[in-house]
Amino acid sequence: MKKITLSLFFLLIASLLYSQDYFRGDFDKSKSYLIIMNPTAGNLEVVSFLVNNGLLRIDDSAIDFVGVYHSSQAYDFSKSLEYINKNQLEGYYLHKVSGELIEENLFMQNGCTEDFRLIFENSVGVIFFGGADIPPSVYGEENLYSSTTDPGRHYLEVSFQFHLLGGSKNPSYVPLLEGNPGYLVTGFCLGMQTMNVATGGTLFQDIPAQIYNSHDAESNLKIGRTNLHRNYWQNISDDKGLMGFNMHRIQFTDNQFFTKTVKLSKKLKPLIFSSHHQSVKDIGTGLEVTALSPDGKVVEGLVHKKYPHVFSVQFHPEVPNLYQEKDELKLKFSPDDTPETIHGMLDEESIMFHKKYWGHISSVIEARSK
Repeated sequence: MKKITLSLFFLLIASLLYSQDYFRGDFDKSKSYLIIMNPTAGNLEVVSFLVNNGLLRIDDSAIDFVGVYHSSQAYDFSKSLEYINKNQLEGYYLHKVSGELIEENLFMQNGCTEDFRLIFENSVGVIFFGGADIPPSVYGEENLYSSTTDPGRHYLEVSFQFHLLGGSKNPSYVPLLEGNPGYLVTGFCLGMQTMNVATGGTLFQDIPAQIYNSHDAESNLKIGRTNLHRNYWQNISDDKGLMGFNMHRIQFTDNQFFTKTVKLSKKLKPLIFSSHHQSVKDIGTGLEVTALSPDGKVVEGLVHKKYPHVFSVQFHPEVPNLYQEKDELKLKFSPDDTPETIHGMLDEESIMFHKKYWGHISSVIEARSK
């Protein structure tokens, strides 16, 4: 009995190790894989919600998910493994990258290059999620307003996107997508900022300070809710019912990504979920702007000129509350507002916009997995 218990224990340990080193093991090559960067328990929960509610349409008999992270990241990814096991998520795996990453080697072949190639060659696409600020030194600036909590994550994601897309930091580098131009690369909020930095672009480190010359919460609120990208009421009010984010509209540019590719009307100005204080400044190599804030001062979407399935947005279409009609969470923007659900804040056209956006992502994945 003791021998059986020990055998089961070692099998469990082997399983845990294998699941965090997925593409180096004897993985199922008949499957297609979608990469989830920074696979925290929270991000895995979001992906699971999107799949279970038909927003991210995935044929689970053909496609599995692999979460990719770096060994130097601040997050404890054993929590992710626990989440997968506790919720019995079939087809969800983890892959740890451990090569050395420092600011000086992000835009060249480095200790992670072989991992990047291995991941790329065995997947149909990758999704980059939101998070904290990228170290400004990565895009050649002094830190004025940025707060970086996990540099290991940023080094991994910036370098991976550079390896995928190339950029002005190393023009002679041949990007991985040259070998597979239809590969999906998409991201939300930080994911878009990472795409821009990886291709050689820069960021406004704080929108109110650097775009509106506003330096405190009271002044920020005077910018007007329409053009605020997070909620500054929480900085001056003790009201516990305030949301930290903002819901504001966006407008499409003359680029045809949203109109021709996603098939939306140019006149549409959907309401979106916004939670950031930084934004794209100088545009990265190969990228074009697809959407802007109402006043045109903040970039809300990017697409690649050469690679058709490389696109990202500054907002958060992945937030589950956007799609939950029966939601107990009710919030308000200012102390005098009436609390509403996030879904209840959206009009029908905005709901349609979000669903069609996920429909486009799903169609790309479906086409690539065949």
